[in-house]
Amino acid sequence: MTTPLSTTPRRATITDVAREAGTGKTSISRYLNGEMSVMSPELRARIEAAIARLDYQPNQMARGLKRGRNRLIGMLLADLTNPYTVEVLQGVEAACHALGLMPLICHAANEVEMERRYLQLLTTYRVEGVIVNALGVREETLRPVGGGGIPAVLVDRSVEGLVADMVGLDNRAAAELGTRHLLAQGFDDIWFVVQPFEQVSSRQLRELAFRDAMRAQNAARGHTLVLNLADADEVERGLAELDRAIDAAGGDGGADDPAPRIALFAANAPVALRLALHLKARCGAGWQARVALLSIDDPEWAELAGITTIRQPTYDIGYRAVEFLHERIEGVQTSARDCLLAGELIVRASTSR
Repeated sequence: MTTPLSTTPRRATITDVAREAGTGKTSISRYLNGEMSVMSPELRARIEAAIARLDYQPNQMARGLKRGRNRLIGMLLADLTNPYTVEVLQGVEAACHALGLMPLICHAANEVEMERRYLQLLTTYRVEGVIVNALGVREETLRPVGGGGIPAVLVDRSVEGLVADMVGLDNRAAAELGTRHLLAQGFDDIWFVVQPFEQVSSRQLRELAFRDAMRAQNAARGHTLVLNLADADEVERGLAELDRAIDAAGGDGGADDPAPRIALFAANAPVALRLALHLKARCGAGWQARVALLSIDDPEWAELAGITTIRQPTYDIGYRAVEFLHERIEGVQTSARDCLLAGELIVRASTSR
C-alpha cells in the first residue's frame, strides 16, 4: 500500500487576492501600502474581505526589497557567552522594537574567519545597517560597510582605517577610576590582567590608562599580565606567575600576619571569573584576605562574591548604537561620532583593607 505524500497548503498570493476581490494587483499593492485615499470605500471593503477569506499574509521581505527597504539590521557579535554582550543585546532589541527594526544576530564565537564570513553573509541579505562588536575584524573585511557602503556602528572598539560611529564605555576613564580606587585603598602592588589586546582597541585603552595612572601617582609596582583565555597552557603559565607574586607578598592577611595584599585589576568579567575561581581553589574561601580583586564589568556573580567592579551602562550602549545606526539609515551625514559613556564604581568587600 502506498501512502500519499502529505502536501502543505499553498499560501495565497497577491494574484489570488486580486482575483478574489475582482480587481488588479496594483490596487492590492496600494491597499497593502496604506494608499487608501486613491481607492473607493467599496473597493477597500472587497480587498479587505478577500484578504480575510484567503488568510493572505504579505511577504514583508519581498515588499521591502522592492521598495529598497527591509528594516533588517545585522549585529555581528564576537562572544555571545560574555554577559556584557548579552546585556548590550537587550538594549539593541529594545531600540529595534521602538524604531521598527529587526535585528539579525550573528555570533562569531571569537573566530576572526567566522566574523569575515558573517559580514559577507549580511551584505547578501541586503541589511540596511550593521552593528559590529567583533574581536579581530579588520578594515578590509569591513570595507562593504561604513564609509559610503552599508551604514555601520561599532560597539566597544574601533577598527583602524574604518570611519564609522562608535558607542561604548569611556575605557580610559574607567581604567583610571579603578586604578585610583586601588591606590586610595593602599594597594601599591597592582596587576592589570587582560586578554590579548593587540587587535582590540578597548583592551589597549584600558591597559594604557592603567599604566598612565600608575605613573601619575608615582606607583612603581604596576604590572600587566596577558591571560589568553583561549589557550589553557598560557592561562596556567599566567596564573603561576600570579601565584609567585602572591607568595612573595607573604602572610595570609590575618591578624597575626597582616602582610600587605596585592591587588588584581581584571580588564573584563571573563578574566575576573577565571581569577576568582583560581584564587578560591588555591587559597580557599578566605582568598580575599590575601588578594584584592577589581573588575571592569559587573556580572551578577560579582555581587554574590563581593567583588568590586566598574559597572558598564550596557543597556544604554546597545540602545544608543541602534539610534546612531537608525539615524545613518535615514540619511544623517555628519562626521563619524564617538559616544563614550561613563562607568560606575561599585565598591564591595574584595578591595577593602
